[in-house]
Amino acid sequence: MTDESATLRVNKHLALQLGISRREADDIIAKGKVTVNGAIATLGARFKEGDDIKIQGEDVAADTAYQYLILNKPVGYVCSRRQQGDNPTIYELLPEQYHHLKPVGRLDKDSSGVILLSNDGNFAFTMTHPKFNKTKIYEVELTTELAPLHQQMISDHGIQLEDGTSTLQLERANETDRKNWIVTMHEGRNRQIRRTFNALGYTVEKLHRTNFGNYSLGDIQPGKFEITNIL
Repeated sequence: MTDESATLRVNKHLALQLGISRREADDIIAKGKVTVNGAIATLGARFKEGDDIKIQGEDVAADTAYQYLILNKPVGYVCSRRQQGDNPTIYELLPEQYHHLKPVGRLDKDSSGVILLSNDGNFAFTMTHPKFNKTKIYEVELTTELAPLHQQMISDHGIQLEDGTSTLQLERANETDRKNWIVTMHEGRNRQIRRTFNALGYTVEKLHRTNFGNYSLGDIQPGKFEITNIL
């Protein structure tokens, strides 16, 4: 009988080394692409230290640890490994030793604030999948004042977009105008906040994410980052 206390799950190991979720690792295993000591691995397979793990004949590293970063992304940077036109990528803000980490969720080029990066695919999945209902908080500035009726429509009834209804929790950032808002949401659809306001004729001038789940910027300056742990 195998001593499970001395072994590890193959899918967990692949998720760590490849920066994917365990579900994605299971998909690779189910397709018969993974071998342990030359034998095709099955779902639920385990291995022990020193075993030879390969994906389609290629060795899988065994010395990677989970890493987590919080980056304060400035406006103008894209959350991509490849440069898009003249726009720099967030990896230009990071030392090369962290270039293997993947963004956990994204912010568009014109937005700023909290970006998480990690090689932990399971962490990325739990932070971004809608079923985990992670709270995101943004500072939003509009080019014109938001009418009370439109505020109520967005907060209470939601705005119909091409990919479904968008409901945002709105709180005035100050009492002097109706351009600046604190927006709280639990989804993460592409440019959802901008599209929601735009559907009512408003343009977002500034969009800055201050919180993502349990993570916040704190005193991290634009373009800077901090090492963190799972919170």
